[in-house]
Amino acid sequence: MIDRLPPRERNAVLAQCEPVEIAVGEILCETGESFSHAYFPVTGNISLINALDGHRPFETESIGSEGMLGASLILGINRALQRGIVQTPCMAMRIKAEILQAAMQRYPALSHILQSYLYVALVELLQTISCTRFHEVAKRLPRALLLAHDRSQTNCLPLTHLLLAEILGVQRGAVTIAAVKLQRKGIIRYSRGKITIVDRKGLEAKSCRCYQASIENYASLLR
Repeated sequence: MIDRLPPRERNAVLAQCEPVEIAVGEILCETGESFSHAYFPVTGNISLINALDGHRPFETESIGSEGMLGASLILGINRALQRGIVQTPCMAMRIKAEILQAAMQRYPALSHILQSYLYVALVELLQTISCTRFHEVAKRLPRALLLAHDRSQTNCLPLTHLLLAEILGVQRGAVTIAAVKLQRKGIIRYSRGKITIVDRKGLEAKSCRCYQASIENYASLLR
């Protein structure tokens, strides 16, 4: 998103950012707490996790280089709606929350592109809700792996079955069954907490239509 700003505004925003490397599992925000920074991932991805008492936490959105962590700041509200946790090793640009909000007032192009992203993020959230409700794990797991693959820029993903179960909001055993089927077909290879994408086209064929819908949603932002 920052790359799409006019040069003067892009340089001004980048001057206020700092590059950071973030390890898997690091928590960047907690539900109900204020953001200290907004994050713009360059590589890797950040999961937004929702949890209800007595139920397993699950991922409602995955944020990669197309998005940002801290979307409520766009509305002028410094409060996290969900937990933000790093899903795969992440390189990001971060900016202090108050500086980003001030920059939005100063630079109309920044405000416009962030508002456009907020709309796309809402569309993606609705897509994820429908996918969670109607699609089986055998279809949802490939979608999650494809999104992680797109953002990680590597075929080897540091994803355990336990982490994937939390992302999908299901029992670990359900992920194991679905992953074993993909491995037997030669689509992925799993070992010691790592999943390697062997056959990208095959993985796309096994995914539900929601993956392609996600790509189209974000393409609309770029247009």
